Amino acid sequence: MTEVNSIITRQVTRRASLGLLATPLLIPESASGAADKKSPSDRITVGVVGVGSRGFNLIDEFLKQADAQIIAVCDVDSLHHRDRPWGQGPAYGRLPAKRRIDKHYHATTGGVSITDDFREICHRKDIDAVVVATPDHWHTLCTLEALRNGKDVYCEKPITHTFHEGQLVYREVTRQKAVFQTGSQQRSSEEFRRAVQLVRSGILGKIQQIEIGLPPGYNKPQGDTNVVTPPDHLDYNQWCGPAPKLPYMRARHHRWWRGHRAFGGGVLMDWIGHHNDIAHWAMGADNSGPTKVEAVGWTFPDTNVYDTPHQYEIRCVYESGIQTSISSNNLLGTKFIGEDGWVHVTRGHLTASDKRWTDTKFSIEEAGIYLSENHARNFLDCIKSRKPCIAPAETGHRSITPGHLGYVSNSLGRPLSWDPETETVTGDEEANMLLQMHNYRKPWQSGV
Repeated sequence: MTEVNSIITRQVTRRASLGLLATPLLIPESASGAADKKSPSDRITVGVVGVGSRGFNLIDEFLKQADAQIIAVCDVDSLHHRDRPWGQGPAYGRLPAKRRIDKHYHATTGGVSITDDFREICHRKDIDAVVVATPDHWHTLCTLEALRNGKDVYCEKPITHTFHEGQLVYREVTRQKAVFQTGSQQRSSEEFRRAVQLVRSGILGKIQQIEIGLPPGYNKPQGDTNVVTPPDHLDYNQWCGPAPKLPYMRARHHRWWRGHRAFGGGVLMDWIGHHNDIAHWAMGADNSGPTKVEAVGWTFPDTNVYDTPHQYEIRCVYESGIQTSISSNNLLGTKFIGEDGWVHVTRGHLTASDKRWTDTKFSIEEAGIYLSENHARNFLDCIKSRKPCIAPAETGHRSITPGHLGYVSNSLGRPLSWDPETETVTGDEEANMLLQMHNYRKPWQSGV
């Protein structure tokens, strides 16, 4: 613990000297203009915010790209083992991330810089792109800070924790003329692209129904529920950030935080940005959405540790007449049911009512499908070309909107009529009020 405590002491001293302990830094007006961005040099410098399990996955992806260099990482935890007992399994946090990156670049002195404050990365002039892999409740503040300081952003799904935050993010991306990639990486996988091609080619006939299968939520505590003092290697107050500072327990921290609405939207919001995203892609609803939404049959765990649904269904109707079911009771993945057959796709598997359709030799009309074979590579290529990524900000926001609406529908106990053009619930001010809520803990309100 000597190394950890020493670094924590240095971080606190440094943050105090920079005035970062109490309030968010104000962003100069000149930094938030929408001036045309120029393509960077061949070497794209990257900063990573959030280096837990998913952050490490993304570090490995960007380390594979010869024209990208990770020069800074940020996390409020210097060293941890996710949900495992101390010392067991892979190590995550600032220190292990630095070791992994420095080893890859063969750095003997200096190497990648580390910090516990995301604003330091966002404000650095020598960083081109910021990767946000934090828990959901931090996505918006980190993303907006990066965008307003001229960075391009790769942000994990779900793009934001709340609906209103999603609007803030995609509108800021447009304002800044930034390149943005949502971490809905299934769009860059061959089996999902082929499923979309089959649907769009018309071979299934008119699509009548889509079944989106997501995993069930937590039905019991996933770890130790004893309220304890946060460990020394973690700045828990900063980890909570804009969210309520709930009593610290292992069952609600690393890995399991999404079970509580303070930090995430449950397994529902964790997965909807994957499988419902593919449904929207195939339907051509990337900038649209359903017209009717209703939450059906939601059940919740018998514990106050979590407040997100265990079993759930969200039924949607689209203007085209297509009906969708987003449910923990559906087969995991996305199943398209048409007049002339069906196709089901999940990670690594594509099945169909006609086996010929799954054969790569079976010819399918391309139907203008965006081709990306690697999500990180697509992001970097678009930084250079300034073209939209395969999963841009509004697309990521629209893909998870049925989830936000499902929460509101369940809370109010009634179906919602949705206007996807204006992004409002028709004739229901109470529902609209709930959608626009995002109560940030002081002093983080100024960040939005």
